[in-house]
Amino acid sequence: MKYSVLALCLGAVSLVVNGNVVAVDGKPEPGFVSLFDGKTLDGWEGNLKMFRVEDGAIIAGTQKERIPNNEFLCTKKTYGNFELRLQAKLEGKGDNAGIQFRSKRIPNHHEVIGFQADIGVMKGDQLIWGALYDESRRRRFLMTGDQTELKKAVRPDDWNDFVVRCEGPHIQIRVNGYLAVDYVEKDADIADSGIIGVQIHSGEPAEASYRNIRIKELK
Repeated sequence: MKYSVLALCLGAVSLVVNGNVVAVDGKPEPGFVSLFDGKTLDGWEGNLKMFRVEDGAIIAGTQKERIPNNEFLCTKKTYGNFELRLQAKLEGKGDNAGIQFRSKRIPNHHEVIGFQADIGVMKGDQLIWGALYDESRRRRFLMTGDQTELKKAVRPDDWNDFVVRCEGPHIQIRVNGYLAVDYVEKDADIADSGIIGVQIHSGEPAEASYRNIRIKELK
């Protein structure tokens, strides 16, 4: 039996056992592969002044100064139908970040275009964790979770488990087990594949952290 450590951070360990990812709770995840080795940004591209690796996590942004632009660290590989699993947290005065998918870079620009599983707060105390936003395209929320259920599910300033599942036009987003989004895209012109990315939003100083990023491609 072959074991290789993918990430070690604050006691959370992801392993590959006989080719399969074993999640932080020790349960096998057949078919999943890691997108982040916990040590380097191999396989990713972006503004490395705004992204770094610490304690087995990708850290986006800074709590020392304002974030001038939305910034995205993106996979070099594209994905269509998949289930993506990861952990994320958001700390600092800034209150917005997110996970891009089925997206693409805008040429010669810091922005990307495509779907985003949102992280954070808006309009005072409205949680947008797990909301489906259309970044740089329709520029609006396509679906958001129930506020009462989100407040029960989200762990502020701590790690939160995300699951993003895309099968054809069907998109689901879960936060700590709560199904925040169950959406069907009806516009046939919307891209059904693209890169995956992690974001820090422009504005007040903040750090978004991402770890244990793994994916299973679906047929």
